[in-house]
Amino acid sequence: MNGDPGKMSCVDFQAQLPDLIASGEDAAAHPHVQGCARCSALLADLRTIAEAARQLFPSVEPPDEVWEQIESAIKREDEAASNAE
Repeated sequence: MNGDPGKMSCVDFQAQLPDLIASGEDAAAHPHVQGCARCSALLADLRTIAEAARQLFPSVEPPDEVWEQIESAIKREDEAASNAE
């Protein structure tokens, strides 16, 4: 791979793309994308797919009772572990 990100190959960029996206960086600002219509289009397609996937499963906050039950279960486990010592 070439050291200059603007001159890297599409294969090299696409291999780095999952890490780039996972890092939270703006992949569209990457020098390779700025000069490569093919990878720019790929990134746009991936964003469209990700947005469509988010709409399929809307985020639902569980009721407070669920969190209370989880907290109670953790406390019971901590107490059981303390008593076992």
